Amino acid sequence: ELRLALETGAERTKKFAAETRKHLVDFEIETTPGVLLGQKYVPIERCGAYLPAGNFPILASAFMTVGVSKVAGVPMTLACTPPMSADGGNPAVLYSAYVSGVDRAFIVGGVQALAAMTFGLLGEKPVDILVGAGNAYVAEAKRQLFGRVGIDLLAGPTEILVIADETADIEMIATDLLGQAEHGPTSPAICITTSRNIADALPAEIERQLKVLPTADVAGVAWRDYGEIILVDSIDEAVKEGDRVAAEHVEILTKEPRYFLQHMKNYGALFLGPQTNVSYGDKVIGTNHTLPTLGAARYTGGLWVGKFLKTCTYQEISDAAAVTVGEYCSRLCAIERFWGHKEQADLRLRKYGGQNVGLGAKQE
Repeated sequence: ELRLALETGAERTKKFAAETRKHLVDFEIETTPGVLLGQKYVPIERCGAYLPAGNFPILASAFMTVGVSKVAGVPMTLACTPPMSADGGNPAVLYSAYVSGVDRAFIVGGVQALAAMTFGLLGEKPVDILVGAGNAYVAEAKRQLFGRVGIDLLAGPTEILVIADETADIEMIATDLLGQAEHGPTSPAICITTSRNIADALPAEIERQLKVLPTADVAGVAWRDYGEIILVDSIDEAVKEGDRVAAEHVEILTKEPRYFLQHMKNYGALFLGPQTNVSYGDKVIGTNHTLPTLGAARYTGGLWVGKFLKTCTYQEISDAAAVTVGEYCSRLCAIERFWGHKEQADLRLRKYGGQNVGLGAKQE
């Protein structure tokens, strides 16, 4: 049953990534006569994925990292996961990597795993990008290694925002808030609501659930220190507050969930309606769970198939176009006083346009 769940999650994640990849299309266009410009999507050569397996083994992490990188066409994807027993790593984490298509997996954890992949210490060449979740030490290691390698994003504590109106089920609101708060004692859990009844009743419902939640020692601290209830006057104000918060996960428990899809702009992922929830997105639904935190949703989305592709451009022009473009370029370079740049243009003007210009001009 566990294998089936892992296979299903891996398959659905790869399916969504493959559909996304179909919409990233190489193209070539003649912008003016004789000027051909093009763009190609080129897969990164080597990817290093970190797969957490500590107190909370994230079984779906390989779907989001290894699986998506292979859909993108990355030839070599390595994975590192911590040693969890004398026999090696967490078996379910390793199987998740296997069904996601990993090329090589190593039992090594922590910041040393990221360094080993970056500097090529595992019998493989250095990777070009590091991806995957981890604790604060893993995040800091990725920050320090960024530049030498690419990274997916710098993730802070996981976040949840629930936006609810008077139609929402208060038990569901509390359950979904605490379901993410259990990630860690600094995980923000926020509810924006247009209903004063919900705002007034939610604290007691959360306390009731904490009495039976096995991870209450973590979730309770997160709610105490980072929980918020924000009462707003209208759905439009809820949209504005939601965009201000710019949360990683945003659940919409309102009468018209798609209103927020049409109007909200800042979020990592939206979960529309009471039927779905963040846990589905984290585990098996098919979208990626590596998402922006700490307000980064204002300027970026999460990990996706395009992260493993380089957007590369190319240019090719005719003899006549070399002259047309060269005349404009030469003028701009002269104003900038980039004489070497100007000579690149002037050489083409001499060669293809018969113009006696530039540093190589013949003296009359």
